[in-house]
Order: sequence, then structure tokens, then C-alpha cells
Amino acid sequence: MSGRPVKPRDFHQLPLWWNIIFNCIAGGFALLCILPFLFVVLISFTDEGVLARDGYQFIPAKWSTLAYQYIFDSGDTLLRAYGVSLTVTLTGTLVSLLLISLYAYAISRKSFKYRHFFTFFAFFTMLFNGGLVPTYMIVTQLLGLKDSIWALVLPLAVNAFYIMILRTFYITSVPDALMESAKIDGAGEFRIFLSIVLPLSLPGLATIGLFSTLGYWNDWFNALLYIDNPDLVPLQSLLMRIETSMQFILQNSQNSSLSLEALRSMPQDTSRMAMVVLATGPAIFAYPFFQRYFIQGLTVGAVKE
Repeated sequence: MSGRPVKPRDFHQLPLWWNIIFNCIAGGFALLCILPFLFVVLISFTDEGVLARDGYQFIPAKWSTLAYQYIFDSGDTLLRAYGVSLTVTLTGTLVSLLLISLYAYAISRKSFKYRHFFTFFAFFTMLFNGGLVPTYMIVTQLLGLKDSIWALVLPLAVNAFYIMILRTFYITSVPDALMESAKIDGAGEFRIFLSIVLPLSLPGLATIGLFSTLGYWNDWFNALLYIDNPDLVPLQSLLMRIETSMQFILQNSQNSSLSLEALRSMPQDTSRMAMVVLATGPAIFAYPFFQRYFIQGLTVGAVKE
């Protein structure tokens, strides 16, 4: 008996209409996620008078770039703050990846005699920490990092949660037999780590790198504590200071004619939205470079053992 070959049924394949419905739901959810940020961008380009009269609108009656001009009128201060933030983010991410990857590799090796102690040592810091005052005293008095770029790098360099994620990634993704074979061939621990473990752990490293990058880029609290030199103020802290200056003028506008004149020319709400755009823009552009490995690294490393 002849006939057309029967194509095996794929039980994981959805019917066409269900596929369309699920794609529409996913697309709608993605739109809901991006819509607030898009709204912030539109508001930042809205004329301040139109915003006060008509409220927030997706298509305002009049566009304006006055908010960005007001921020960029600070001269080279903003560019210098961008440079400090980029330096801290790049340096901090590299230092963080180096320390976390080495620590995680050590406690992932079954042959390491003290791996249980150092695992508990890292886990303990997830439950308890020294507090703000002891941390401030160590950074400023013991390490002498006051008004130093390292005061923005070192406090965020090691994160116990990231260590646990990367340790699990090493255990689940790098076969012990592969490392034992390399050891039989004469490779030492550093050779195994650099030539075998790191190339196989790119998704996990990219995930930790993305977390560290976002952590350093969005940090403003350490600058508030440790930085008094205006040349070392990062972007997030500078925007906080601009916001504080605007609040100061608003609160004292009734007591000074000079403040009233400055208040009339100040784009208040649109400047706040422009700050949000300037602060989050680089982080959004950096995300696609990590996306290739992000999902795989996050799901594999999410299992805590």
C-alpha cells in the first residue's frame, strides 16, 4: 500500500491561532513594559508651559528641548560625571568579575579542602553585614579611600549572591571529568581555570557582568558617602544634586526675587524626566550586548545547591 509518508506529530507545536494569541499577549506585555519609559522620553521633550496647562500627553501641543539645555548648561560638569560613571562601571565590572569568578571557582572544586568554610563565609554575609557606620569607618579610615575612585569600586566589588550563582554555574556546566583530564595532562588549577572553565562559562560570566554593570551604573549612595571632590562625582550623584538644587530654589522662591526669576526660567518636571533619560540611556544600550548569554546564564545559575 502506497501513500504519503506520515509526518510525526510534534506535541510541543501549538496550533496557529493559539500561537498568534500567545504572541499577541507577549507583545502586549512587552509594550506595557516599555511604555512607561517611552512616556518619560516624550515628557522630557514637552514644553514646560504646555505640560502645566494640558498635563501629561503622548503627543503634546508643543515640543521643547529646554529641559536638556538646562541640564547641559552645567558646562563640562555633566560630561565629567559621565566619564567618572563610565570609568567606575568598566573598572568595577572587571574587578568584580575577576574576584567573583575566582572565589566561585575555588568553592566549586571538590578537591578544595576549605570550600565548605568559604561557602559559609560568603553565605553568612547574605544574612548579616557590618552596617553602615563600620563600613564607612573601614573605607575612609582603615583603607583611606575618601575622595578616591576606588571608594566607588571596591564596596560593590564582591557580592555573595553572585558568587553562589556562578559557583552553581561551574558545578552544573563544567564536567569534572574534563578538568580531571586536563589535570592528568599536567595542567594546574590556573591553567584549568583560564583555558577550560572560563571559555565554558561565558553565559554565567555575562549574567554576572550585566548585574555588576547595572549595579555600578545606578549607584549614587557611595558617592554621597565618600566623595566630596566635584571632579569625582558620578552621573547619578550629580543628577541628585541638580534635583536637590531645584528643590532648594523652589522652597526658597518666596524669599528672594533672584530665586523667583530663576524659578520662572526653570523647566521643573521636564528636567526630572530628562534626568531619568540621561541616567538610564547607556544602561539600555548596553543590555543587547549581554542578552545573548543572559537568559542561559540566569536559568542555569538559578539553581542553588
